[in-house]
Amino acid sequence: MTRQTIVPAFRANDAQALIDWLRDTFGFAEHLIVPDGEGGIAHAQLEWRGSLVMLGSVRGHADFMDVTVGRASLSLTAESAEQVDDLYQRAQDAGAPIITPLEETDYGSHAFTTQDPEGNFWHFGTYDPLAPEE
Repeated sequence: MTRQTIVPAFRANDAQALIDWLRDTFGFAEHLIVPDGEGGIAHAQLEWRGSLVMLGSVRGHADFMDVTVGRASLSLTAESAEQVDDLYQRAQDAGAPIITPLEETDYGSHAFTTQDPEGNFWHFGTYDPLAPEE
């Protein structure tokens, strides 16, 4: 099994609300949550299908990561077309903007793209760039 060696990281204006939204809408699991002692999140790790994303609250001072608010674009590999369909419905039920409706891509993915309340883009599809070639 390939170990994840690239972990996306970004900041949020309301990190706890985003964590809650990702958990409730797409089933992300809280792997590690570190409060910052000021009502925000110093560091969070969220897991989805064995992979992690990291996020935290905006720091409000000269921190290079603060420029990532609303600018992340993440692509996640679903286990099946049925899971993509379920996630699509969950995004719609949550009132999330659908950026790219369900489609069959020219590279063989059943996919869609949505946007979270902070403005980040989440692409869910069946295309697995790490799958062994047949």
